[in-house]
Amino acid sequence: MQEKDFILFDDYLSGSLDAESIQAFENRLKADADFNLAFNDYQQAEAFLEHKFKNEEQNQRFKENLERISSGYFKKEVSGKAKVRRINPWYYSVAAGVILLFGVVIAQQFSSPAYDDFANYGTISLTVRGSENDLQNNAEKAFNNKDYKDAEKYLTQLLQKDQGNLELQLYKAVSLVELNNYEEADVLYQNVIQSPSVYSNKAKWYLALSKLKQKEKSESITVLKSIPEDADDFESAQKLLKKLE
Repeated sequence: MQEKDFILFDDYLSGSLDAESIQAFENRLKADADFNLAFNDYQQAEAFLEHKFKNEEQNQRFKENLERISSGYFKKEVSGKAKVRRINPWYYSVAAGVILLFGVVIAQQFSSPAYDDFANYGTISLTVRGSENDLQNNAEKAFNNKDYKDAEKYLTQLLQKDQGNLELQLYKAVSLVELNNYEEADVLYQNVIQSPSVYSNKAKWYLALSKLKQKEKSESITVLKSIPEDADDFESAQKLLKKLE
C-alpha cells in the first residue's frame, strides 16, 4: 500500500471526503480485495491504539517512538532533496497501520500486561429472591454499576452486621482496590484466602490483580503460582503469568 492510501483511510473515517470521493472509495473497497484488507487492518490498528493509550504519558512515549520509526516511510524526494513530511496528530494511527502491515513489531510498547486487561469482576448477586433488604440491594446495584465508592460503603455496613461473611469481604476488597486502598484490600484478601471456602481461589486471583495494579510484579507472580489447576481462574492466571515472567 502507498502513503496516499493510508491518508485516504483517515480522510474517509474522519468524514473529510466529498460525496463523490466517498462513493469512489466504497466502490474500491468492493472491487479491490487488497485495499479492503488494508482498510480493515487500519481500522483495527486505530481501535487498538484508542484502547491502549488512556495513559497520557504512555501515549506521548509511543508517539515519539512511532514518529522515529515511521519517519523513514513518510520521507519523500522532492526536487532532488529529501523532505520529511510533518506528521499531523491523526497520522499516528496511519503510521501504526503502516507498521502493522509491514510487519514492524509494536507489541514491545505494551509488553507489560495491564490491570484493566484482566480485571473483569462481572456482576454480583447478594439478594435472595423475595428479600426486602435495601442495603443488600444497594450494595449489589452499586458494585454492578462499577460505583465502587458507594459499593464499599454499603458492603462495610453489611459487614458490621455479618463480620465473618467471606463473600462480602471479597467484594469489599475488590471495591477497595478500585479505589486504590490497597493495604486494607490486601488484608481482606488474605483473610478470605486463609479461610477454607469457595471464595479462597477467587481471592487469590483478585489479590494477584491487586498486585499487578500496584506494579508489584514479583508479588503478583507468587500469588498466581499458588492458584490450583481446578480453580475457575486458573487459565486466566496462567495467561497473566506467562506475560509477567
